[in-house]
Amino acid sequence: MNTLTQIVCLLILPLSAFAANCPDHQPQNEATLIELEHHWADALTHKDAGAVSCILAEEFEDADVDGSVHTRAEALARVPQRKPHTNRLTEMRAHIDGNSGFVRGLNEILDPDGKVVARVRFTDIFTYRDGRWQALAGQETLLGEAHR
Repeated sequence: MNTLTQIVCLLILPLSAFAANCPDHQPQNEATLIELEHHWADALTHKDAGAVSCILAEEFEDADVDGSVHTRAEALARVPQRKPHTNRLTEMRAHIDGNSGFVRGLNEILDPDGKVVARVRFTDIFTYRDGRWQALAGQETLLGEAHR
């Protein structure tokens, strides 16, 4: 195999990992957005970049707890490197206005022993496109000891 073919294979193979069958014909209601957030949290827990790719719009950007901004590609590349933690979502509220919506909630991040290692308040902004909800942006804030 020549070098050019190897490079093309290296570029194309990772994309196939993200080629999941994305849902369509999702209802345009708050309950669906809440369900989607739980699906997203489970996909992160299981390091399922394909499932996450179905949720993130092409123009997705995330402002992390440390203030850094990540593109969709960067967010997807980080999924397989995640620590073995579980996400427990609570205090979930969703709101829809036409083809736009947002979800605000609290993510308690649990270590493998079930101990809460972090609490993160989040807001995710969605658009309804191609028969499904897609995340456009996310914002996360780490809650300190005073908030526990």
